Amino acid sequence: MKQRLGLLDWGIGGVSIHKLIKARAGNVPVIYFSDTGVNPYGRMSSRELVARVNKVTAFLKSRGVSHVVIGCNAASTVIPFLDVAGLQVEGVIESAVHLTARMRPKRLALIGGKRTVLSGIYRRRFGALGIHVAQRIAQPLSAVIEAGDVSSPELREHCRKILRPIHDCSHLLLACTHYPAIKALLSEFVSDNTILIDPIGELVKKITHWNLQSSGTDLFFTSGDPDKMKLAARNAFGFRINKASRIELSAE
Repeated sequence: MKQRLGLLDWGIGGVSIHKLIKARAGNVPVIYFSDTGVNPYGRMSSRELVARVNKVTAFLKSRGVSHVVIGCNAASTVIPFLDVAGLQVEGVIESAVHLTARMRPKRLALIGGKRTVLSGIYRRRFGALGIHVAQRIAQPLSAVIEAGDVSSPELREHCRKILRPIHDCSHLLLACTHYPAIKALLSEFVSDNTILIDPIGELVKKITHWNLQSSGTDLFFTSGDPDKMKLAARNAFGFRINKASRIELSAE
C-alpha cells in the first residue's frame, strides 16, 4: 500500500525540501504544515516543543499521513521524545551529520538557531566521529527570511557579523532549512574555498526510497496567516502556493 508524506516546519523553510522532493520524486503528494501561528519552535521549552510537535503530527496523521519529515532543526532535536506511534518520522539532523562526515571537513563550522546550537546535538554527534565543529547562533536569519527578505542591507549586515569569526572555515553546515534561500549571500562572507553544506539533498534521498503514494494533490496548511505563508514562499524560494488553509490546533 502506498503511503502519504507529511512535511512539518515552523515556517516556510521546509519549502526547500518540498521543491527538491518535486524535482526528484515527481508527483509524490505532500501535505505541508507551517506552524507560524505559535511561538517559534526555537523559543519553546523542550516540554512545550514536544507537546506542539505531537499535536501537529497527530493532525497530519488524521489526514492520512504515514511518513513525516520534520524540516526544522529545532524540532528535530526532540524527535526521540515524541509520541508518534504509527508514523515514520525523519528529521534533518541525521542526514546533515552523515553527509558532512563523508566530506571529511578540516575546519567545520555551523550556523543555526539558538535551540539547535545550544542543544549540543551537533557538537556531540560530530565529536563522536572525531570532528570538531565551530558553531554560531544565527537566530535573526530565519525570521528575516520568513518575512520574505533575502537581500536587504540589514540581512547582509546580519550575515557579515555572524560569519566573521568563522569566515575561514573549510565547510559551513547550514543547520536551518531557511538558509538555502540565501546561499549566494552567505558565500560572500566566507572564504572563496569554503564549501556550503545543504543537507536537504541527503534527506530527500531517503524519502525517494520510501513506498510513497505516487500521485495526488499537494495540500498546504498553516496555523498562521495563509497569505503571509504564500508571500514568504514566493519571495524566499520562488515557490508559488496556490492555496493555503488556516488550521487552528487546540492547545490540549
